[in-house]
Amino acid sequence: MEVWDQLLQGFATAGTPINLMWAFIGCAIGTAIGVLPGLGPAVTVAMLLPITSQVEPTASMIFFAGIYYGAMYGGSTTSILLNTPGETGTMVTALEGFKMAKSGRAGAALATSAIGSFVAGTIATVLVTLCAPILADFAVKLGPPEYFGLMLLAFTTVSAVLGGSALRGLTALFVGLAIGLVGIDQITATVRYTGGIPEFMDGIEVVLIAVGLFAVGEALYNVLYEGRSEASLNRTGRVHMTKSEWRRSWPAWLRGTAIGFPFGTLPVGGSEIPTFLSYATERKLSQHKEEFGTVGAIEGVAGPEAANNSAVTATLVPLLTLGIPTSVTAAILLSALQNYGLQTGPQLMTTSSTLVWALIASLYIGNVMLLVLNLPLVGLWVKLLKIPRSYLYAGIMVFATVGVYGMRQSAFDLFLMFGVGVLGVLMRRFSFPTAPVIVGMILGPMAEAQMRNALSIGEGKWSVFIERPMSLTILLIVLAVLVVPKLMRRRA
Repeated sequence: MEVWDQLLQGFATAGTPINLMWAFIGCAIGTAIGVLPGLGPAVTVAMLLPITSQVEPTASMIFFAGIYYGAMYGGSTTSILLNTPGETGTMVTALEGFKMAKSGRAGAALATSAIGSFVAGTIATVLVTLCAPILADFAVKLGPPEYFGLMLLAFTTVSAVLGGSALRGLTALFVGLAIGLVGIDQITATVRYTGGIPEFMDGIEVVLIAVGLFAVGEALYNVLYEGRSEASLNRTGRVHMTKSEWRRSWPAWLRGTAIGFPFGTLPVGGSEIPTFLSYATERKLSQHKEEFGTVGAIEGVAGPEAANNSAVTATLVPLLTLGIPTSVTAAILLSALQNYGLQTGPQLMTTSSTLVWALIASLYIGNVMLLVLNLPLVGLWVKLLKIPRSYLYAGIMVFATVGVYGMRQSAFDLFLMFGVGVLGVLMRRFSFPTAPVIVGMILGPMAEAQMRNALSIGEGKWSVFIERPMSLTILLIVLAVLVVPKLMRRRA
């Protein structure tokens, strides 16, 4: 009962007019930021840190949490309508959401995205309220071998499911791994694979590659290969879900929530891994497999969106109970807490319990605010599809250019983005999947670091990966993912 008493006190604090105002402003700004590719909540929170330094700590953290949450909601909008992910966590949404938009079902895609985000966010917030200390304690027990195994599982699942064929999927994955290794080695601090180009020393931005492959590649492909042919983009269709789509969505929401929450508590790649795993799960379990990659399957939007928001909410578990950030934005939120002189870690729950429980209560409030903000706007967003296709793709190019240039104000990034866009055109032309490129780029450096740390623990012996029960279990699951489908096909 103590937990619920503290939560009620948190609602009393978060429900004051001034804190409700900060929550609403944060949600509105976050939604807008999520729509813009290249910015994202991390950059926004970092930019606003100096401005909010004079604001009371509780109000400031509620404001930042609203931005973080809102960006996850808003990022799905351009992924669905323009094939332009506003956030890396919404890249998977573009795979099926954009195809749904092209077939006149943009409204249903946006609706399942908003409702799924609300369902997942609410369930995840309840889990944060009840299970934070337990889950944080479990996360501490995992070491580098287990983290490496989880990333290996993500590699095999994504390349096998999204690639169409294992060869194409693995080829795209290795392209991403190669891009992710460019820059300074995390452990030895040596420069590698830069080709003598100083701009590559800091590595290549994930958002830049995502915008290049998805947005620029989509626009260029349509200009080069579809010419003046009539497109279905101008058909807005209905702006709500049918009973059939409701029946197909709610199991995906629950599965996505279950997949996303554990990953949010672990430093294994933020919301990217659970969204890809959720998509792979829905594609395997769906009774409408023929819709995936063609007209767009609603489960392919519902599951990843739920996983995304569930994982984002779960990042508060290690942040508030251990002082460990598991995402870039969580790291900036941690720096915000430190700027206010607050002691992060397990003692934060006792020394600043008012702030912690007000922050958790604000997540419930923010979820409702975002649902109220987003659902009525579905019809407005769908009207974007009435824009003539020539203007639409020109707008995408301008949108992508402004977003990428805004990251580092670098002309070199723009040339690189258009080069990646050409690569995206070639990959689409020859039926290579683009999603594994992003997975390899994000997780490649992290998997390398965890593998080297594990080998250091095992004194250079590879047996360290099978000596630990959890690591061995994960590796057996990876083996099953690779072998079982082939055995089933052979048996059939």
